[in-house]
Amino acid sequence: MSEEESCRKFETLTSCPLCHEDLIVRWQGDDIPYFGEVMYIAAACKCSFRFADTIILSQKEPMRYELKLENLEDLNYRVVRSTSGTIRIPELGIDVEPGSISESYITNIEGVIDRIYNVVVTATNWSKDDPEKYSRGLEVQHALEEAMDGKRSLTVVLEDPFGNSAIISEKAKSRVLSHEEAECLETGMIVFDTGSSEMVLDASDSDLC
Repeated sequence: MSEEESCRKFETLTSCPLCHEDLIVRWQGDDIPYFGEVMYIAAACKCSFRFADTIILSQKEPMRYELKLENLEDLNYRVVRSTSGTIRIPELGIDVEPGSISESYITNIEGVIDRIYNVVVTATNWSKDDPEKYSRGLEVQHALEEAMDGKRSLTVVLEDPFGNSAIISEKAKSRVLSHEEAECLETGMIVFDTGSSEMVLDASDSDLC
């Protein structure tokens, strides 16, 4: 392995926040075309604890991205969602906030909507005994289906207090969040304390409204 490769791929040792056994954290650097350098982080313990994240090394300010979906082509734009990213679809009242077991992913807009759709389907099935919630769930499902078919315009908003998430599109409007706006966002982050080799776990819960 070359020196450059060793700098882009390495492992660190910490303690599992659940069972406190040794936990190996794997780091892998990569370059995303038209976007920049990122670092993938992953850890898995025998006790079932898992953690994964994508850190955008070139972006550090708290950011907000907004993309208006107007046609099928818009579904192909790439999305980097870190564990600290909050996704919103204002027209449907949907907020997907990071929690303590959130995982990062790189997908496209269609993939984001599909993930939300699957959660809505599950939540709708759980609320069959509540006619109002069940009806609302079916409405949201139908709206998401229309968006994925290019028949409905929706807005996808992605906010990240650590700037590690992004919608990669020239059509996306982006701006730096104010300090007050960033403080109001959940983080869902696991913070590695290099001084003690322990991890502090954010206790926020994931929520889909």
